Amino acid sequence: MKIRPRPLIAPYLAEVIGTFALVFAGAGSIAVDAASDGAVTGVGIGLSFGLIVMAMIFALGHVSGCHINPAVTVGFWATRRISTQRAAAYILAQLTGAVLAGLAIVVIVGDAGEAGASAPRIGGADAALLSEVILTFFLVFVVFAVATDYRAQGSMAALAIGGYVGMAATGWGPIANASMNPARTFGPAVAGNVWDAHWVYWVGPIAGGLLAALVYDLLRDVREAEERG
Repeated sequence: MKIRPRPLIAPYLAEVIGTFALVFAGAGSIAVDAASDGAVTGVGIGLSFGLIVMAMIFALGHVSGCHINPAVTVGFWATRRISTQRAAAYILAQLTGAVLAGLAIVVIVGDAGEAGASAPRIGGADAALLSEVILTFFLVFVVFAVATDYRAQGSMAALAIGGYVGMAATGWGPIANASMNPARTFGPAVAGNVWDAHWVYWVGPIAGGLLAALVYDLLRDVREAEERG
């Protein structure tokens, strides 16, 4: 049986599809919760985010790495795991998928929940920024640990990452929606025209993601040096 070569567009299409699924399921659950007077609940929203991330990693991880998050892509780029051109194309694909999902949410649910848009809730922009930095730090730290380190259990990456996202969305969602992902915020912002402190959801996740990538690489280099020594 002859195996066809993978089309060059495949990784970028995978990022569009994966980010669409993330926003449609996660942010969409926020909109559905608002439209149904709380039928989904905060726990249901957290599970929606965590489970869709887990499913997309299993489905698309072998195609594109399933970044579905500019903060993850920037971390890979900063540690030279991905070229500048590929990183830029990934981020464009992620934003495209997010906007399409945001529009789909509005078409189906209307303006309930502002299409699941992210905005500071408790403590204002300062609390939102700090929470986004910290939450994204640990998200990207987990991604690097299970997806880039040969000593970690790669086959369990989807469970570890999806589990973390579910925890963060459930426990910290009331502060500022626990976005941890500029694309996840950008898509619903476009669809729902909600731009409250939008800069927070770019600066916070990218800063946290960069810090996590650099810290994990430092820890890995130290451990590898000890193993060689």
